[in-house]
Amino acid sequence: MRRLRTEAWADIVMLAVACGVALPALLGYGGLRVPQAAWAAMFVAFGAGTVTVMLAGRCMQLIGFSVCVAAAWAMVLTASPGLLPILLVVTAAMSAYVVPIWVGLLVVMVNTCVVALSAALEITRSSSSGMPSSPAPPAVPAALAPSAAVALAATFYLLIQLATLLSTLTLLREQRLREELAVANTELRASNELLAESARAAERLRISRDLHDLLGHQLTALTLQLETARQVEGAAVQRHVDTADAIARELLRDVRATVSRLRVQAPDLERALRRIADAVPGIRVLVNVAAGVRADEQVSAAFVRATQEVITNAVRHSSARELRIEIAAEASGTVFEAIDDGVGAALPVLGNGLSGLRERFGELGGSLEIDGSSGFRVVGTVPAV
Repeated sequence: MRRLRTEAWADIVMLAVACGVALPALLGYGGLRVPQAAWAAMFVAFGAGTVTVMLAGRCMQLIGFSVCVAAAWAMVLTASPGLLPILLVVTAAMSAYVVPIWVGLLVVMVNTCVVALSAALEITRSSSSGMPSSPAPPAVPAALAPSAAVALAATFYLLIQLATLLSTLTLLREQRLREELAVANTELRASNELLAESARAAERLRISRDLHDLLGHQLTALTLQLETARQVEGAAVQRHVDTADAIARELLRDVRATVSRLRVQAPDLERALRRIADAVPGIRVLVNVAAGVRADEQVSAAFVRATQEVITNAVRHSSARELRIEIAAEASGTVFEAIDDGVGAALPVLGNGLSGLRERFGELGGSLEIDGSSGFRVVGTVPAV
């Protein structure tokens, strides 16, 4: 099963608990105050709302959560309490994923009132039918037993809801901090790789200048001297001078070729990307750079930043398990492609990161395409030089 949200497993557990709690009433053993089919319809609505919270987008999540809350209230008020108030505890925990904390606390307060009303209705029903109600605690006077029982039930479930809501909020906060740490670590590694490559590029430039200024000057002077010596008479001398001149010119060509290679030497792109990918927790990042890829410093920097951005999106938004990054050399140029198995987005909205990435590829004469129809796919192309 593909992980649609990080909290999906928690929602599945909530739904399983709800099924277990509601099972007696569904089987007709819950002292229902409404027809069993109507009560079952309420439970179906509760389950549908929970699934909507698990799978849908933000707007539909709010609608699904509202349906869950209303259905839970209706189920608790139309059946003997038993363990059914646990459904209200489930909605309190679910609120941490969908609504602000103050809304969650408001839901907890209303849920507590529903528990108190349900307990009062059960006591009234038991008294009118002549059935014995739940015994009061020993320390409570008999005259206050019904109201005390209602207060105890409300207080008990109030504390459980608060504990559940606060613990869920704590877990979510810890999870968000882990995600932020993973994103920050990815950014740090990407910056380190760019700084290291910048330092290597500066060192290559310094060496190339030294070679050009020292060896190149000396060899040029030697060539000029040999050119002058060619004017000396004598066949034997002339033959040796010609040979020396050819050697000197060959050395000069070699030095110039070496200088050119040092200036445009491509960094180890695959190693740099793997260093960034290996540090990401909770998601498997696969990197493959084709053997024919040749990227200069600017193109490599664009690919490093693209890798950083797609990893950040996968961690924060996509809830993906796997991200594949491939760089290939094609006739049109060098192609960067990244695709994950997350939720995607039918109409992806470009944030600052992706917008900046598109501008970076545009400055190199290339383009960036984004597709969220199946997972999240980013394709950047840099034209061949």
